[in-house]
Amino acid sequence: MVENNDKLLEDFFAANRQEIADNGFTRRVMRRLPDRSDRLAHVWTALCFALAVVLFVALDGIGLIESTLRETLAGLLENVSQADPKSLVIAGIVLLYFMYRKIASLA
Repeated sequence: MVENNDKLLEDFFAANRQEIADNGFTRRVMRRLPDRSDRLAHVWTALCFALAVVLFVALDGIGLIESTLRETLAGLLENVSQADPKSLVIAGIVLLYFMYRKIASLA
């Protein structure tokens, strides 16, 4: 019974379908709607970026990066005779790949 009613309704609406001219109404309405989500996203992004910069400076991020690089290079120079060149090349390629992926995800 329900399927029969659904079929009758579909047939009725299909036979009596009328197109109403839009005349650009939808486009005008969409243009006038406020774009609040974009503004909110921009403000939120700016606040998070500012917080990240403040934390980086407050927690001495530059000093930490400098000391880490210094220790890494010192350790590498101490063990340069034991280092396998192929391993160093592979590690460099992997690091470049991860750096590229991280930069690409930010865009």
